[in-house]
Order: sequence, then C-alpha cells, then structure tokens
Amino acid sequence: MAAMTTDGPEIDVALPCPSWRRALPDAAALGRAAALAAFAGARTAGRGVGLPAEASLVLADDATVRQLNRDYRGRDEPTNVLSFANLDGDPPLLADGAPVLLGDVVLAYETTASEAAAQGKPLSDHFSHLVVHGMLHLLGFDHVNAAQAEEMEGLEVRVLKGLGVADPYVEGAEGQN
Repeated sequence: MAAMTTDGPEIDVALPCPSWRRALPDAAALGRAAALAAFAGARTAGRGVGLPAEASLVLADDATVRQLNRDYRGRDEPTNVLSFANLDGDPPLLADGAPVLLGDVVLAYETTASEAAAQGKPLSDHFSHLVVHGMLHLLGFDHVNAAQAEEMEGLEVRVLKGLGVADPYVEGAEGQN
C-alpha cells in the first residue's frame, strides 16, 4: 500500500502482523497521516528533505522487532519502534526525479499495545506518537543528549497536537522511546 501526496513523501505501509488490523482497522491511514505530519513538521523546523521522497512503515510484531533489535543494535529484546535511516552522512546522489529514500520505521504490536494500556491512553495516540518519533529519526532528529531531546520532543508535541494527540511527555504520560 502506498500513497503519494504533493505535501509529503510516499509512505509505503506493510502490515505483516494481523494484530494491527484487528486493533486499529485504520492503521495504514493513521500511520501515513502521522508520518506525513512529522515530515511537514521537520520541514517547518528547517530540517528534512525535498520531494520526491519515500519512507516505509512496517507494522510488525514483537518477535520481528526483537530480531531486528538484536541484529542491528545488539539488544536481544523487543522495543516499541526502530528507525533505519538512509540519510546518515552525505546527501545521496540521485538521478533526476528519483526519490530520496528516507528509510524504514518498524513498530512492534505487543510492546506498543502494552505500553498504551499501561499508560491509560488510546492505542491510536501511542501509535501516532511512535510513528512521528520514528519518522523524525529518519529525518535526522535524535535524543542522544539533552539539547537534542528537547528539540525532538518539542517538535513531536507540536506535530501530535496538529493530529489531535495529547502531549505524551506530560507527567504520568508515556516514558522514553
């Protein structure tokens, strides 16, 4: 499933885990909307890339994310979201009209659903936050130090507000992603 708009990149959504469809029947559309909002937010903040661009969103299960986390990060455990950015380092060399391949964002269903339930928030809101968070990583944002975290979290809050999602960083809200 892919959708190209004039407002953002093409977002390809893969749903190999059927639990996402059962819990969030509109997961593909919701994920695309969150990814496009993150892209627009990054451009407003003076970061990001021009069009055309592409990114993929993979709605997977904990087993898949655990394997990716182990293979690529050396952590043998599932996590809520992983981002695999293609834009680390120098700008890519592209043929005329070729899209910039931003990378992949992979979400784990069981971990995401468990966190949403534990935090008493709708799965759709937590899902949107993780998609925004992952997409911002693809666009060069990070939270390695306090200044980076403040910038990234501030942008997440603004983007999520535009999507109608409450600030995930308020007291009692979700923890570190």
